[in-house]
Amino acid sequence: MSSKHDPNQNHLLAALLDAEFDRLAPHLELVPMLLGDVLYKSGGKLRHVYFPTTAIISIHYLLEDGGSSEIAGVGNEGVLGTSLFMGGETTPSHAVVQTGGHGYRLKAAILMEEFYRAGPVLRLLLRYTQALMTQMSQTAVCNRHHSVEKQLCRWLLLTLDRLPSNELTMTQELIANMLGVRREAVTEAAGKLQSRGFISYRRGHITVLDRAGLEGEVCECYGVVKKEFARLLSDVRQRQ
Repeated sequence: MSSKHDPNQNHLLAALLDAEFDRLAPHLELVPMLLGDVLYKSGGKLRHVYFPTTAIISIHYLLEDGGSSEIAGVGNEGVLGTSLFMGGETTPSHAVVQTGGHGYRLKAAILMEEFYRAGPVLRLLLRYTQALMTQMSQTAVCNRHHSVEKQLCRWLLLTLDRLPSNELTMTQELIANMLGVRREAVTEAAGKLQSRGFISYRRGHITVLDRAGLEGEVCECYGVVKKEFARLLSDVRQRQ
Protein backbone atom coordinates (compact mmCIF):
# COMPACT_ATOMS: atom_id res chain seq x y z
CA MET A 1 0.00 0.00 0.00
CA SER A 2 1.22 3.52 -0.82
CA SER A 3 2.86 5.44 2.03
CA LYS A 4 0.73 8.43 1.05
CA HIS A 5 -2.41 6.50 1.86
CA ASP A 6 -3.05 4.63 5.08
CA PRO A 7 -6.10 2.58 6.17
CA ASN A 8 -5.77 4.21 9.58
CA GLN A 9 -7.02 7.44 8.01
CA ASN A 10 -10.42 5.79 8.31
CA HIS A 11 -11.52 5.98 11.94
CA LEU A 12 -13.26 2.60 12.01
CA LEU A 13 -10.25 0.77 10.59
CA ALA A 14 -8.01 2.66 13.02
CA ALA A 15 -10.21 1.51 15.90
CA LEU A 16 -9.81 -2.20 15.18
CA LEU A 17 -7.68 -4.24 17.50
CA ASP A 18 -4.40 -5.46 16.03
CA ALA A 19 -5.60 -9.02 15.50
CA GLU A 20 -8.75 -7.97 13.62
CA PHE A 21 -6.91 -5.38 11.54
CA ASP A 22 -4.18 -7.86 10.61
CA ARG A 23 -6.81 -10.27 9.27
CA LEU A 24 -8.46 -7.57 7.14
CA ALA A 25 -5.42 -5.57 6.00
CA PRO A 26 -4.26 -7.94 3.23
CA HIS A 27 -7.72 -7.71 1.64
CA LEU A 28 -8.07 -3.92 1.74
CA GLU A 29 -7.81 -2.46 -1.75
CA LEU A 30 -6.97 1.23 -2.15
CA VAL A 31 -9.31 2.75 -4.74
CA PRO A 32 -9.74 6.25 -6.15
CA MET A 33 -13.19 7.72 -5.66
CA LEU A 34 -13.91 10.38 -8.27
CA LEU A 35 -16.60 13.02 -7.93
CA GLY A 36 -19.83 11.56 -9.28
CA ASP A 37 -18.75 7.90 -9.17
CA VAL A 38 -21.69 5.63 -8.33
CA LEU A 39 -20.65 2.99 -5.79
CA TYR A 40 -24.09 1.46 -5.19
CA LYS A 41 -27.20 1.54 -7.33
CA SER A 42 -30.67 1.14 -5.88
CA GLY A 43 -31.52 -2.56 -5.71
CA GLY A 44 -28.02 -3.68 -6.67
CA LYS A 45 -26.29 -6.49 -4.82
CA LEU A 46 -23.60 -5.32 -2.39
CA ARG A 47 -20.38 -7.01 -3.40
CA HIS A 48 -18.03 -4.69 -1.51
CA VAL A 49 -18.00 -2.33 1.44
CA TYR A 50 -16.03 0.93 1.33
CA PHE A 51 -14.00 2.67 4.02
CA PRO A 52 -13.46 6.27 2.81
CA THR A 53 -10.29 8.05 3.86
CA THR A 54 -10.22 11.33 1.92
CA ALA A 55 -13.45 10.93 -0.07
CA ILE A 56 -17.01 11.59 1.07
CA ILE A 57 -19.92 9.45 -0.10
CA SER A 58 -23.49 10.68 -0.30
CA ILE A 59 -26.32 8.20 0.24
CA HIS A 60 -29.38 9.25 -1.74
CA TYR A 61 -32.91 8.04 -2.10
CA LEU A 62 -34.13 8.32 -5.69
CA LEU A 63 -37.77 8.99 -6.49
CA GLU A 64 -39.64 7.61 -9.50
CA ASP A 65 -39.87 11.11 -11.01
CA GLY A 66 -36.07 11.44 -10.95
CA GLY A 67 -35.86 13.60 -7.84
CA SER A 68 -33.47 12.73 -5.05
CA SER A 69 -32.42 13.77 -1.59
CA GLU A 70 -29.47 12.87 0.59
CA ILE A 71 -30.33 10.75 3.59
CA ALA A 72 -26.79 10.45 4.99
CA GLY A 73 -23.14 11.04 4.26
CA VAL A 74 -20.19 8.74 4.90
CA GLY A 75 -16.61 9.95 5.20
CA ASN A 76 -13.49 8.96 7.10
CA GLU A 77 -15.59 8.29 10.21
CA GLY A 78 -17.36 5.28 8.78
CA VAL A 79 -18.13 2.59 6.26
CA LEU A 80 -20.44 2.39 3.28
CA GLY A 81 -22.43 -0.85 3.13
CA THR A 82 -24.17 -1.26 6.49
CA SER A 83 -27.13 -2.97 4.79
CA LEU A 84 -24.87 -5.96 4.17
CA PHE A 85 -24.24 -6.85 7.80
CA MET A 86 -27.72 -5.78 8.91
CA GLY A 87 -29.15 -8.74 7.05
CA GLY A 88 -29.70 -7.57 3.48
CA GLU A 89 -27.63 -7.97 0.33
CA THR A 90 -29.25 -5.02 -1.44
CA THR A 91 -30.29 -1.48 -0.55
CA PRO A 92 -32.98 0.83 -1.95
CA SER A 93 -30.61 3.79 -1.75
CA HIS A 94 -28.05 5.13 -4.20
CA ALA A 95 -24.45 5.91 -3.17
CA VAL A 96 -22.44 8.47 -5.13
CA VAL A 97 -19.12 10.20 -4.46
CA GLN A 98 -19.79 13.73 -3.19
CA THR A 99 -16.17 14.74 -2.63
CA GLY A 100 -13.44 13.05 -4.62
CA GLY A 101 -10.57 11.31 -2.89
CA HIS A 102 -9.63 7.78 -1.92
CA GLY A 103 -10.85 4.94 0.22
CA TYR A 104 -10.40 1.23 0.81
CA ARG A 105 -12.61 -1.42 -0.71
CA LEU A 106 -13.19 -4.78 0.96
CA LYS A 107 -15.04 -7.77 -0.46
CA ALA A 108 -18.36 -8.34 1.24
CA ALA A 109 -17.57 -11.98 2.01
CA ILE A 110 -14.39 -11.01 3.89
CA LEU A 111 -16.20 -8.52 6.09
CA MET A 112 -19.03 -10.93 6.81
CA GLU A 113 -16.56 -13.63 7.82
CA GLU A 114 -15.12 -11.23 10.38
CA PHE A 115 -18.58 -10.04 11.42
CA TYR A 116 -19.73 -13.59 12.17
CA ARG A 117 -16.87 -14.08 14.58
CA ALA A 118 -19.13 -12.05 16.90
CA GLY A 119 -16.19 -10.20 18.38
CA PRO A 120 -14.93 -6.59 18.41
CA VAL A 121 -15.65 -5.99 14.72
CA LEU A 122 -19.33 -6.84 15.15
CA ARG A 123 -19.68 -4.54 18.15
CA LEU A 124 -17.87 -1.67 16.42
CA LEU A 125 -19.95 -1.94 13.24
CA LEU A 126 -23.23 -2.09 15.13
CA ARG A 127 -22.33 1.01 17.14
CA TYR A 128 -21.43 2.83 13.95
CA THR A 129 -24.72 1.74 12.39
CA GLN A 130 -26.65 3.20 15.31
CA ALA A 131 -24.84 6.51 14.84
CA LEU A 132 -25.58 6.41 11.10
CA MET A 133 -29.26 5.79 11.80
CA THR A 134 -29.27 8.87 14.03
CA GLN A 135 -27.83 10.89 11.16
CA MET A 136 -30.54 9.60 8.80
CA SER A 137 -33.33 10.31 11.25
CA GLN A 138 -32.07 13.79 12.07
CA THR A 139 -31.66 14.60 8.37
CA ALA A 140 -35.32 13.73 7.80
CA VAL A 141 -36.41 15.95 10.70
CA CYS A 142 -34.16 18.80 9.57
CA ASN A 143 -35.39 18.71 5.97
CA ARG A 144 -39.00 18.82 7.16
CA HIS A 145 -38.83 21.47 9.87
CA HIS A 146 -35.85 23.77 9.29
CA SER A 147 -35.07 26.48 6.75
CA VAL A 148 -32.81 25.87 3.77
CA GLU A 149 -30.26 28.20 5.34
CA LYS A 150 -30.06 26.08 8.49
CA GLN A 151 -29.98 22.87 6.43
CA LEU A 152 -27.08 24.30 4.44
CA CYS A 153 -25.21 25.17 7.65
CA ARG A 154 -25.71 21.62 8.92
CA TRP A 155 -24.55 20.12 5.65
CA LEU A 156 -21.47 22.36 5.45
CA LEU A 157 -20.41 21.58 9.02
CA LEU A 158 -20.86 17.82 8.64
CA THR A 159 -18.84 17.96 5.44
CA LEU A 160 -16.09 20.01 7.07
CA ASP A 161 -15.83 17.46 9.86
CA ARG A 162 -14.74 14.90 7.24
CA LEU A 163 -12.21 17.11 5.43
CA PRO A 164 -8.67 18.26 6.31
CA SER A 165 -9.31 21.80 5.02
CA ASN A 166 -12.01 24.46 5.00
CA GLU A 167 -12.53 24.30 1.23
CA LEU A 168 -15.22 22.35 -0.57
CA THR A 169 -15.62 21.73 -4.29
CA MET A 170 -19.36 21.69 -4.83
CA THR A 171 -21.79 23.48 -7.15
CA GLN A 172 -25.02 24.94 -5.86
CA GLU A 173 -26.89 22.55 -8.13
CA LEU A 174 -25.28 19.55 -6.44
CA ILE A 175 -25.99 20.97 -3.00
CA ALA A 176 -29.62 21.47 -4.02
CA ASN A 177 -29.77 17.80 -5.04
CA MET A 178 -28.29 16.80 -1.68
CA LEU A 179 -30.86 18.81 0.26
CA GLY A 180 -33.75 18.01 -2.06
CA VAL A 181 -34.57 21.68 -2.68
CA ARG A 182 -34.53 24.06 -5.66
CA ARG A 183 -31.19 25.53 -6.70
CA GLU A 184 -32.59 29.03 -6.27
CA ALA A 185 -33.19 28.30 -2.59
CA VAL A 186 -29.55 27.26 -2.14
CA THR A 187 -28.39 30.37 -4.01
CA GLU A 188 -30.38 32.55 -1.64
CA ALA A 189 -29.19 30.71 1.49
CA ALA A 190 -25.55 30.72 0.37
CA GLY A 191 -25.82 34.43 -0.44
CA LYS A 192 -26.98 35.18 3.11
CA LEU A 193 -24.11 33.18 4.62
CA GLN A 194 -21.63 34.92 2.33
CA SER A 195 -22.98 38.38 3.19
CA ARG A 196 -22.35 37.64 6.88
CA GLY A 197 -18.77 36.64 6.14
CA PHE A 198 -19.26 32.98 7.04
CA ILE A 199 -18.39 31.57 3.61
CA SER A 200 -16.94 32.61 0.28
CA TYR A 201 -18.44 31.06 -2.84
CA ARG A 202 -17.24 31.17 -6.45
CA ARG A 203 -17.32 28.82 -9.44
CA GLY A 204 -18.22 25.69 -7.55
CA HIS A 205 -15.78 26.31 -4.69
CA ILE A 206 -16.92 27.08 -1.16
CA THR A 207 -14.45 28.31 1.45
CA VAL A 208 -15.62 28.45 5.05
CA LEU A 209 -14.21 31.64 6.53
CA ASP A 210 -15.94 31.61 9.91
CA ARG A 211 -16.79 28.18 11.26
CA ALA A 212 -17.91 29.60 14.59
CA GLY A 213 -20.38 31.77 12.70
CA LEU A 214 -21.88 28.72 11.00
CA GLU A 215 -22.07 26.92 14.34
CA GLY A 216 -23.96 29.88 15.73
CA GLU A 217 -26.52 29.73 12.91
CA VAL A 218 -26.97 25.97 12.55
CA CYS A 219 -30.01 24.17 13.95
CA GLU A 220 -29.78 21.60 16.73
CA CYS A 221 -29.60 18.75 14.20
CA TYR A 222 -25.86 19.14 13.68
CA GLY A 223 -25.17 18.89 17.40
CA VAL A 224 -27.42 15.86 17.81
CA VAL A 225 -25.59 13.94 15.09
CA LYS A 226 -22.13 14.95 16.27
CA LYS A 227 -22.90 14.12 19.90
CA GLU A 228 -24.23 10.66 19.01
CA PHE A 229 -21.17 9.78 16.92
CA ALA A 230 -18.95 10.93 19.78
CA ARG A 231 -20.96 8.99 22.37
CA LEU A 232 -20.85 5.74 20.42
CA LEU A 233 -17.38 5.88 18.90
CA SER A 234 -15.12 8.25 20.82
CA ASP A 235 -14.09 5.66 23.39
CA VAL A 236 -12.81 3.08 20.91
CA ARG A 237 -9.07 2.50 20.95
CA GLN A 238 -7.21 4.13 18.06
CA ARG A 239 -4.47 1.78 16.91
CA GLN A 240 -1.08 3.42 16.35
